Amino acid sequence: MNTQSANTQNLYEQDFYLWTQTIVQKLKEHKLNEIDLPNLIEEIESMGRSEKRELKSRLIVLLMHLIKWHYQPEKRSESWRSTITEQRICIEALLEDSPSLQPLLTEVFEDCYQKARLKAADETGIKLNFFPKESPFTLEEAIDNYLK
Repeated sequence: MNTQSANTQNLYEQDFYLWTQTIVQKLKEHKLNEIDLPNLIEEIESMGRSEKRELKSRLIVLLMHLIKWHYQPEKRSESWRSTITEQRICIEALLEDSPSLQPLLTEVFEDCYQKARLKAADETGIKLNFFPKESPFTLEEAIDNYLK
């Protein structure tokens, strides 16, 4: 490891924001031999995982509120409607920024529904087995405009 690369790696540990700005500048200047490659790789991988985590998290919140909306019509509120709308907007924005995440929705839908079901049972005090084991709505209904 050369001195420049070692200095950049130290910067990563001391001032992350400055490290990002330094890496960007070195990339713009094509000084590839001065880039802290191991940490750059780690950060890019982390960004991808973060996007996936956010998509799954938003889908779980959306599904939980749809479950509550569907199974507790007497308790429906503007707050629930607002949360449903917010999650849909955020999911749409994530997919606009990263269209390659679209297939992930299908892959994780069932798992996210199960987690949403657990959270809905916990939040409402309704027994888990009251909510169906299989989602009463499709992925498309959930992310489009499913409010009955």
